[in-house]
Amino acid sequence: MQASSEADVIITSGGVSVGDADYVKDILTELGQVNFWKIAMKPGRPLTFGHVGSAVFFGLPGNPVSVMVTFYQFVLPALQKLAGEPVQEPLLIKAIAANDIRKRPGRFEFQRGVMRTGAGGSLEVSHTGDQGSGILRSMNNANCFILLDDHCDGVAAGSEVLIQPFTGLI
Repeated sequence: MQASSEADVIITSGGVSVGDADYVKDILTELGQVNFWKIAMKPGRPLTFGHVGSAVFFGLPGNPVSVMVTFYQFVLPALQKLAGEPVQEPLLIKAIAANDIRKRPGRFEFQRGVMRTGAGGSLEVSHTGDQGSGILRSMNNANCFILLDDHCDGVAAGSEVLIQPFTGLI
């Protein structure tokens, strides 16, 4: 409660899922209000959002890549808005997949990728390898997110995909 009286925004990391040591949602329910918990997104499913007193609360997942993805997709735009800055729509660009991209339907995915100018001047993107939410290398080697909607069941090399460059984001 002290944080809510001294800050406009509270951001935590970890403890927001459903494991034995995940208490954030229960504590937020007790001390404040849970506006949403769990989203159909990968990585970052156990994102929690609510309020404690007059403070806005973001409970980010514990895995490092999940933290970065949810921060840039949810928290950063919210901080900009709360600071009175104009919230800019994310820059989304079409690119050609340089390799097959695996994905199961059901959740929107932010896979990490490397965009570059391909043969003939076209923009192409390849994923950074294993995409697990604890694999920090997937984020470190990336310069964009590859956006794959919840209905997508994978992408064949040569197909068009939507990407979100990190330039201006990070």
